[in-house]
Amino acid sequence: MKAFTYERPDSVAAAASLAAERPNARLIAGGTNLLDLMKLQIETPTTLIDVNRLPLDQVADTPEGGLRVGALVRNADLAAHPRVRKEYGVLAKALLAGASGQLRNKATTAGNLLQRTRCYYFYDTSKPCNKRAPGSGCAAIGGYNRIMAVLGASESCIATNPSDMNVALRALDATVETADAGGGARTIPIAAFHRLPGDTPEIETALRPGEIITAVSLPKPVPGIHLYRKVRDRASYAFATVSVAAIVAKGDGGRPSAARLAFGGLAHKPWRDETAERILVETGSADAAADRVLAGARGYGSNDFKIPLARRTLRAVMDEAAHA
Repeated sequence: MKAFTYERPDSVAAAASLAAERPNARLIAGGTNLLDLMKLQIETPTTLIDVNRLPLDQVADTPEGGLRVGALVRNADLAAHPRVRKEYGVLAKALLAGASGQLRNKATTAGNLLQRTRCYYFYDTSKPCNKRAPGSGCAAIGGYNRIMAVLGASESCIATNPSDMNVALRALDATVETADAGGGARTIPIAAFHRLPGDTPEIETALRPGEIITAVSLPKPVPGIHLYRKVRDRASYAFATVSVAAIVAKGDGGRPSAARLAFGGLAHKPWRDETAERILVETGSADAAADRVLAGARGYGSNDFKIPLARRTLRAVMDEAAHA
């Protein structure tokens, strides 16, 4: 492991100032992803900024009827929160589908938002990776790419976002709150927070240098049946091959009268197509919605199966909703 300086600021302003002043600094809370990356020397920060002392570990009601989730709220605590379980079930289910109980006790809301890809080649420093070393190439294209993206990829990168929580947040239309060293604050819609790779896959989010996450806000609860289906290689402690976060309201005859659908495991960011949701409501057909979602999908060999698997997973979710 490389030598680094360790700082423990006691305010958001101090943490943001340190992050702005030290370009190769990294924030650490639970460390469930960052420490692994440091051990492999994929991340080699010169400064670690421990944010665990910051007052960002509460879940609070908002005046609009939603919830504000502090950046340091642990995944296990968020999944067990009474309002989350009752009114934001898709989020609770997605959180409980992730990692293990031990990791959920450490992992934080902000850390989960910023979770790095699990691409094999990103983790192998002997192989080219534009995300890790811009301009070096993408070994996954033409390599073993079973877990890679089939939507929104580019010739520079076909990695996927590994987070379950992010998929649920996309279905809920969450917003990300940030602060910077100058005292400024921003609210970023979750739809705009994660970036597609394009020609700059190393830039993964809309965060600016020195900007830190302070909270995630959830709007008023969305009525309907909340479902999260995760298809993975083993029953626990595995990342999604394909996942679907769904909120479905049933109308006359059991057909959906409203629906929100977000997909994981398919792209560099949680994937949501609101036109597909309208098609689902208008036709009642999961296949018609899947046609829209998967229009333009491209497999790269080992991951070709993800395209029909996404279709079957959506069918299974809609069948579960119909019988709920």
